[in-house]
Amino acid sequence: MTYQFILAGVAEGVLTITLNRPDVLNSFTRAMAREVQDALAEAARNPEIRAVLLTGAGRGFCAGQDLSEVLPEGDGPMPDISEIVRESYNPIIRAIRFLEKPVICAVNGVAAGAGANLAFACDLTLAAEEVVFVESFAKLGLIPDTSGTYFVPRLVGMQRATGLFFLGDKVPAVRAKEWGLIWDVVPPDQLLDRATTLARSLATQATRGFGLTKRALAASFTNTLDQQLELEAACMQEAGRTADYEEGVRAFLEKRKPV
Repeated sequence: MTYQFILAGVAEGVLTITLNRPDVLNSFTRAMAREVQDALAEAARNPEIRAVLLTGAGRGFCAGQDLSEVLPEGDGPMPDISEIVRESYNPIIRAIRFLEKPVICAVNGVAAGAGANLAFACDLTLAAEEVVFVESFAKLGLIPDTSGTYFVPRLVGMQRATGLFFLGDKVPAVRAKEWGLIWDVVPPDQLLDRATTLARSLATQATRGFGLTKRALAASFTNTLDQQLELEAACMQEAGRTADYEEGVRAFLEKRKPV
């Protein structure tokens, strides 16, 4: 896959997407967002892709929106930012959350605004030790987007979410892990290797089971207990009909690692 603003390649069942505008800390433009959307669509339709790894080039993960795209022309009116939210960020978040394959995020540097919320929306997020996350929207008079108001309060609670959004303070990676915003913190020189190893390991496992688990987790936010119990039963029925399940049982009985 050849793109202008991202790098994308498949190895050992993992599609690695690298945001590639390092001179501006990988801030998003409409064009880059379209390329990320296209790569995630390929992950959904290609059965050889069993996991996705998202990271950034250079010293930053993603600084959010490239503000040069949202400035007025001359003395003209301010552009409608909602168009960018709907066309750029919302499709990316939907693609990540509805993709029934694991999505790993390796945050290699600062993650601000939409970049922070993009990282928080992935299935498992690893960050380098020196990384900081910043919900920078309030300083621009805006509200958090890229699913921030949905996932952040669910991850850390209402008080912490409100503090993050209102104050816009930098959150070090270690604190982000303590609060449950990310999965793990690793030394910077180990980040990509650790994230790649994790993604490749998941790519060798029961992809259908991971997908059904993501489906059940997503539904748990709105389902009643009875609805969730029934969904678990239905997903278990589907998982129980897969070759993965049959192999898992045989491997258990034969005391070997499942393939």
